[in-house]
Amino acid sequence: MTYDPDNLFAKMVRGEIPCVKVYEDNNTLSFMDIFPQSRGHTLVIPKQADIDLLHTDDEVVAQTMCITKKIARAVDAAIKPEGIMIAQFNREAAGQTVFHLHFHIIPRYEGQALNRHGGGSPADTQELENLAEEIRKHLD
Repeated sequence: MTYDPDNLFAKMVRGEIPCVKVYEDNNTLSFMDIFPQSRGHTLVIPKQADIDLLHTDDEVVAQTMCITKKIARAVDAAIKPEGIMIAQFNREAAGQTVFHLHFHIIPRYEGQALNRHGGGSPADTQELENLAEEIRKHLD
């Protein structure tokens, strides 16, 4: 499989389509998942164009994981879930739906099942904006 520069996340990196940003630096972008599996579901992507973890340089993976940890800590402090799940899928059979490396930060709440990955109705944009603002307040 070759990288598609017109995938959804590549367009977000280039600013061609909007997203609810949580964090951005020269190498990384983090934003709220528009189809959250739980309240506070956040994504972290490298800006470098790579399909998945298996095709990405170690340095980019390391940078992205450090930011994933930083964002996960801010999610934890902001919304105080009972747990945090970090997920990353490689290829369609594993559940990958956007073929640009990305990490899911999924808050877990006791007794609450996860919504279906990548499905259902989109979240309310204002609610996502409010959550992103709370998370940003807790970034180191």
